[in-house]
Amino acid sequence: MKEGGRMKTYAIIGYPLGHTLSPNIHERLFSLSGKEANYVKMEIPPEELEAKFGELAALGGFNITIPHKVPIIKYCDRLDEGAARYGSVNCLKNGDEKVGYNTDVLGFTKSIDLMGASLASKVLLIGCGGVGRMMAIETALSGGNLTIAVLKKDEASTQVVIDEIKKMKPDAKVQMVFIGGNVIAAEDFSEKPCFDLIVNASPIGMFPKVENMPCDENLLENVKFVFDVVYNPRDTLLVKTAEKHGIKAMSGMAMLVLQAVAAHEIWNGSVFEESDIKQLISDMEALV
Repeated sequence: MKEGGRMKTYAIIGYPLGHTLSPNIHERLFSLSGKEANYVKMEIPPEELEAKFGELAALGGFNITIPHKVPIIKYCDRLDEGAARYGSVNCLKNGDEKVGYNTDVLGFTKSIDLMGASLASKVLLIGCGGVGRMMAIETALSGGNLTIAVLKKDEASTQVVIDEIKKMKPDAKVQMVFIGGNVIAAEDFSEKPCFDLIVNASPIGMFPKVENMPCDENLLENVKFVFDVVYNPRDTLLVKTAEKHGIKAMSGMAMLVLQAVAAHEIWNGSVFEESDIKQLISDMEALV
């Protein structure tokens, strides 16, 4: 993409950035959409954000990660619905007005759609901190019958999320269940559990503790879909166990790639073939 004879530049900002797959993913997406553009990493300490914003405003658009997701809001002219709902911006579109978006939301919902599942079903969400809060709210607002599984020590913070959901959607179907042992199991329910979709929003199973999974295998009976937010390793024990039972499962790499896809749709109206995106997800999984 060229503007005034110059190739547009896009970026991810954060501090520190360390290793990130964002350049790999976005460069591939620009190639798939036939657009010439640069995508760079910009490490910006919190105290330098204001001074650097003029430079950021000249970019084609940019992604935002920790610690700037909240501070960047005051530089936005307007927030998209998702960004306003969660008070967090991870994608900004420049132009006549600067609009902040939360593409983590879109990455999650697009992942569920790509898998062929639906949030408007019986959903078990394991964990409710950080990204889990967003997943809980999106599931409830989509009409899902949501059960949130958490440790007893997380009861108060989870109840805050449930109260938030009830304010947004008074008729929302949402309940909490406590994890009795190390992981959620069928024995933790008052009656035999049955779910269409299990979503793991906890870090259980993440490298290096790859021998763990967030639920007992007996909980996977009659489940149709499993989504694991963890993407390192490529195939978590949860994903492998689900697939062993004939359940369609997807790792968190899909969410990472699809939130980037959403950014390209926002910035340039780009459209991608589903087969290309599935291949990109697979290629990025091979890099972790």
